[in-house]
Amino acid sequence: MILFSQARLNSNESISLLELQVKQMCNLQKHGGPDDEGIYSNNEYKLVLGHRRLALLDLTTAGHQPMHYLDRYTITYNGEIYNFKEIRETLKKANFIFSTNTDTEVILAAYAHWGDNAFQMFNGMFAFVLLDKLEKKIFLVRDASGIKPLYYSNNSGALYFASEIKALASLKELNNVNEDASIYQLAYGYLPEPVTTLKNVKPLPKGTYLTYHIQTNISTLKAFSFYSFSNLITNFQEAKSQVNSTLSKAVDLQMFSDAPIGVFLSGGIDSAIIANLANKHTQNKLHTLAVYFNEQKYSEKKYQDIIANDLQSIHHSILLTENDFLKNFEQVLASMDMPTCDGINTWFISKYASEVGLKAVLSGIGADELYGGYPSFERMQMVKYFQHLPKVALKTATKFAHAKYNRIAYLQMPGIRGAYLFLRGYYTPNQIAKQLGTYEKDVWTKLNDMPTSPFLNIDFKNKASWLELNMYMQDQLLRDADVMSMTHGLEIRVPFLDNEVIKTAFSINPKIKYSGKLPKDLLIKSFENILPKQIWDRPKMGFSFPFAEWLKNSEQIKELAASKNEQTRFNANEFLKNKLHWSKIMSLIVLKQKFKNSTI
Repeated sequence: MILFSQARLNSNESISLLELQVKQMCNLQKHGGPDDEGIYSNNEYKLVLGHRRLALLDLTTAGHQPMHYLDRYTITYNGEIYNFKEIRETLKKANFIFSTNTDTEVILAAYAHWGDNAFQMFNGMFAFVLLDKLEKKIFLVRDASGIKPLYYSNNSGALYFASEIKALASLKELNNVNEDASIYQLAYGYLPEPVTTLKNVKPLPKGTYLTYHIQTNISTLKAFSFYSFSNLITNFQEAKSQVNSTLSKAVDLQMFSDAPIGVFLSGGIDSAIIANLANKHTQNKLHTLAVYFNEQKYSEKKYQDIIANDLQSIHHSILLTENDFLKNFEQVLASMDMPTCDGINTWFISKYASEVGLKAVLSGIGADELYGGYPSFERMQMVKYFQHLPKVALKTATKFAHAKYNRIAYLQMPGIRGAYLFLRGYYTPNQIAKQLGTYEKDVWTKLNDMPTSPFLNIDFKNKASWLELNMYMQDQLLRDADVMSMTHGLEIRVPFLDNEVIKTAFSINPKIKYSGKLPKDLLIKSFENILPKQIWDRPKMGFSFPFAEWLKNSEQIKELAASKNEQTRFNANEFLKNKLHWSKIMSLIVLKQKFKNSTI
């Protein structure tokens, strides 16, 4: 399914005009919901809900949306509630009657029974908008990990909402471009929440619901779910058992589908675990999908084949060449809902998954963030040391020759954001100012305007976990996964972000969770009975493409190298000399594409 909705209130415009606007917005998101379309209008409230459906449960017309219940409730919903069967059985005992086999109807019935307390009961990935006609309320709700996107604007006596920014940008009331977004794009490599490309549009925070009172045009935000570290599990064997059982159950729940479903294979630990567990919980042969390259230093085909052969899965192994990349690159850029330097790999593998007939795939996103798979888990120790240096010393870091040391300057910023930009930032404020032709102090002002939070008093590796989960994964990996997969009418499911899986990881004492010589050692040992040694006893490669080589031959690089902007030409030539990482030059390509920035 794909959520696409708009509510317009206190307006003199006719309901027919609103319907046309919502129809247009739905058409812009047809790629994510190719199976069905629905429009619901309520003239009394001057409200229109629209929906595009990607059918995965109950493939009949019974799953049509917007869906109504008890002549009081209406919903448009994107995602999956994995524990819907359990909730439905509880509701049946309370005399609720169901006419479909969808999780959509369960959401409606659960709200009818428990009110907004129902939201915290849902284990899954979801963004939905629910209308309660009797209470004259609209609820916007987003899952606890922010897996599914939901953007909204409630300015000027109206409430607008949609799954993609491009849908809201089609409305003249909302298409004011956020000129400051380019600063954040160059600093982060993506737009961190709550920044979007539109001035008056923001994402609904994860684990939060917005209540909109139709008669008063007043809205409130309330959190219904969050995770916290407890360190209750202090025994290694208990930790292994809990990690194994919760992830096994999560994969079992997420394999449920009435449409073809498979698993992405990168060749690494995380996808190998997911594939093995999925193979146990499917009645048919498991579909696995992998991309490989002629460039051997990037290709993981050897390891992908080991896993697929071990599982005897129906394996789809696709060769991606430089020619394929260059031919599709412009389309990849156009598919981005908001600017990002990542997601290209997801675009290609999602394209191939759709072409072989899959409607959903399982992915290993979340394992690195929960169990210590990134260099930041070791480097986080440096943050505390550097943050105690005098600001004068931190400022001089921008003069260092090596980019890695330039980023020390970001530790002038307090709390999580300074640490994140030190660990993962792209360009420094000094470099951003040169690129955009502005003052460095103005760049610092904008970056410091972002909401942040102080570090909790927790183990430094748990700090890294919190940072990676709440910033890199949420704002980049999950957003890119959703946008690039939905571009091809495909749903990506992420078992490592199951509620119970996260709660278990947060409950394990860090001395156990991050023990061992290898990254994610606890995760490996929890599934050592199903993981071939060749998969975990080797250097980590990550899910990467040979972008650096391929980008050098792209038209986009040629344009940057011939730019009138001196800084752009310098960066393009540095990239061509292998002195600038491909992701940084991607940031300029995306900036030029998405912001139509004349200064690039």
